Amino acid sequence: MSLNDRLVPFFYLLAGLLGFAGVALAAVAAHGGGDAQLPASASAMCLAHAPALLALAIGASKIRIAWLAGLLIGVGTLLFAGDLVSLRFAGSGLFPLAAPTGGFTMMFGWLAVAAGSVMRR
Repeated sequence: MSLNDRLVPFFYLLAGLLGFAGVALAAVAAHGGGDAQLPASASAMCLAHAPALLALAIGASKIRIAWLAGLLIGVGTLLFAGDLVSLRFAGSGLFPLAAPTGGFTMMFGWLAVAAGSVMRR
């Protein structure tokens, strides 16, 4: 069993959780009062990357490095959105530079998707 095959269930799980979080954070941004910018940004990242993870899970058999792209996108989204949510609700971020680290990690995940176009099975 390849690494892609082993991670497909995790990508489905993460896509579902990020989709749920994205909708919940959109509701917080619209109805929660206070500073809506942070939950709105976190929602946008979750809702943009949940379908990407779903697509990587579906296409894992055709993209050799889907596992890498999915891990980078998933971890990056969790860091980015998690830092914004922590900042909004706890008053401090996860750790210094967590959001930018997550952002760069997501970008490298998208580069892995692009690299996967030439590294097909």
